[in-house]
Amino acid sequence: MILRRWSEAEEYVTKDGSKVRELIHPLHTGESRLSVAIARLEEGCAARKHLHRESEEVYYIISGSGVVHVGGESSQVEAGDAVLIPANTPHFAVNTGRGELVILCASSPPYSHEDTVLL
Repeated sequence: MILRRWSEAEEYVTKDGSKVRELIHPLHTGESRLSVAIARLEEGCAARKHLHRESEEVYYIISGSGVVHVGGESSQVEAGDAVLIPANTPHFAVNTGRGELVILCASSPPYSHEDTVLL
C-alpha cells in the first residue's frame, strides 16, 4: 500500500498558476498511470487557459464555487461536481465564489509540465 499524507506533499505553483499538492504521482509514489493532486484558487483568481497534449483530466470540486471552461463550453461548478476534460482540450477554472475554490485533479497519464501548453 502507498499512503501519502497531505502534510507530506509540498505545495507548488503549476504552469497555469494554481497552487497544487500532488498526492499520487509516479515521481513520489513509484509506478502509477495517473496522478492525483489538490489544486487551490484564491477568491477572485483564475487559472491560466491551457491544455494537456496527452493527459485527460477530471476535476472534482471539493469546496467553493466557480466556473470551469472546457473547449467552447462553460459551467458553474460547486462542491460535489465533477468535470471531464479530454486530452488536447483548452480549459481553465475561475473562482467566482467566496473563499478558496479547492479542486481534486486526476490526470492520466500523470500530470507533467512538459505536457502542459499555455494558451
